[in-house]
Amino acid sequence: MHPFRAAIEARDIDAALALLHEDVVFRSPVVYTPYRGRFAVDPILRAVIQVFEDFRYTRELTSPPDHALVFEARIGDKHLEGCDFLRVGPGGLVTDFTVMIRPLKGIHALAEAMQARLA
Repeated sequence: MHPFRAAIEARDIDAALALLHEDVVFRSPVVYTPYRGRFAVDPILRAVIQVFEDFRYTRELTSPPDHALVFEARIGDKHLEGCDFLRVGPGGLVTDFTVMIRPLKGIHALAEAMQARLA
């Protein structure tokens, strides 16, 4: 099990953030421009852990340095499926973190919920 998965499943955001390189590039399913740096990702992870209900990883696919963590969650009455794509760099820290989610109604629900949390 990838340590990032273990941290998220334990709802330990500090541990998850410690696994991100200080210059990590984070690509969100709801914004076009990537977020750059652990500092920028911090509030996003803290908000999403509160927004996602019934979050659970269902599969983990690994081909170092790449890892795909498939998940399911719910936001209100909207069920969604997604995947966290991680690229691990030298030193074992995540340098690239991309989230993809389906279906479109799930993405809309995520965008609305995150906007409310981060506004």
